[in-house]
Amino acid sequence: MTRDPKTLTERVIAVAVLAVALLAPAIFSAYWLDAILTQTLIFGLGAASLIFLSAYGGMISLAQTALMGVAGYALGNMVSEGGAGGESKGLLLGWDPTVSLIAALLVTTFIAFVFGAVAARSYGIYFLMLTLTFGVVANLFVGSVTKLGGFSPIAGIDSRVPGFAGDVVNDRQRLYYMALICAVVAYIAIKYIVRTPFGLSLQGIRDEPVRAASLGFTVPLHRMLAFALAGFFAAVAGVLAAWWNGQISPDALGLNATISLLVMAVIGGLARIEGAWLGALAFIVISNQANNWIPADGLPVIGGTFNTVIGFVFLAIVLVSPDGLMGIWERAWTVGRRKGRPPAAEVALSEPVAGASS
Repeated sequence: MTRDPKTLTERVIAVAVLAVALLAPAIFSAYWLDAILTQTLIFGLGAASLIFLSAYGGMISLAQTALMGVAGYALGNMVSEGGAGGESKGLLLGWDPTVSLIAALLVTTFIAFVFGAVAARSYGIYFLMLTLTFGVVANLFVGSVTKLGGFSPIAGIDSRVPGFAGDVVNDRQRLYYMALICAVVAYIAIKYIVRTPFGLSLQGIRDEPVRAASLGFTVPLHRMLAFALAGFFAAVAGVLAAWWNGQISPDALGLNATISLLVMAVIGGLARIEGAWLGALAFIVISNQANNWIPADGLPVIGGTFNTVIGFVFLAIVLVSPDGLMGIWERAWTVGRRKGRPPAAEVALSEPVAGASS
């Protein structure tokens, strides 16, 4: 059986990227490993939950950042025991870190299922605005309810982690490898799920929801389950982000954070899961290096802030490739294949004419 050269090329690239990721602590500086690559893996996972819903369910959700924040708040309230240094925020339940981790993932997944149940019958701009409302409500809720922490952050989350996580405060490589494992597992899981009967029916619902309903599929239930699954991936990203930051505050659920995650997904490309981590890497590199690129007196004419830089980068990518950076890869491959083929007339002349005598 002939294999698609594009698929083989992508697999080679994937193996090379994985090899670099595994050797990253020996290749990159401690700053790059922690501030760039670990963040890329974490927020790429959050963006992957958004792209999963968009690419395979036809649902662009602005609630994924809120779900990441819900997971962080749930974890922070469960593990916190109180103490000095601003750590006496939240419910101070003092639960076992492993139990708290499992409970935070389950609680967030359940909330995602509820969000999905409310939004499952909405489409297009109505679905988008409804999920944005979820994010705004979550942000105001955790900020207003002082028992959950209020507008002050819940700190010290990274000092109360399960035993298998080790010391993520002083050993940042452990956190990097945990984020890498979670990202790889999530990627493989999504690639597998979209090929299952559930994933195929979800894609059918994405394309023709009315026809799918007429064939007997329970369209709202499929969308609810997809939302809950994406919520689980967002919850894992939220837990990792809480460990990485060491604290959680309402800003993690705010509008700026929501827009940032959406920009990551769009820059990478909403059509393919790989775009989640590619877009996250581009966004985080720009956000960390923008101050070095912008002169002290700003850029000519336009001034200069991080938002200005990321705005122009976002605009340039969308204009060149509406499908993001992954779309540029698709176009480059298509152009390369076309250049490698002989002209159509040449192919026609080389083929034997039917009925011609030898």
